[in-house]
Amino acid sequence: MSGRTDSVAGPAEAEEAERAEPVIRHEEDAVDAEFHDEARRARWLATGTGALLTLAGVAAALLRLTGPAPALVPAAYATGAAVCAAAALLGARGRTRRALWLLIAGTMIMALGDQFD
Repeated sequence: MSGRTDSVAGPAEAEEAERAEPVIRHEEDAVDAEFHDEARRARWLATGTGALLTLAGVAAALLRLTGPAPALVPAAYATGAAVCAAAALLGARGRTRRALWLLIAGTMIMALGDQFD
């Protein structure tokens, strides 16, 4: 009886096992890298969309403020823009699902303000 506790029978099989192991790690690293790239794209998309909708809401609020529209209209646009700005901040921090819902809510608030016009 031998006192060895490893399951490898010979040196040839040990070399083969060592060569096979990095391939598995490489595939796991590729999956992790793909996941991180996808998460990075989601953060950029949420942040960019939130910033764009914020600018559009602020511009619409300023345009409606100078016109004959009721005061509720620019307030709705400004509120929607503030919600979209919060969504952009959440998106930048990685909370993309919450950012998406805030973007939807902010856009709906701006659309509601447009209905009052």
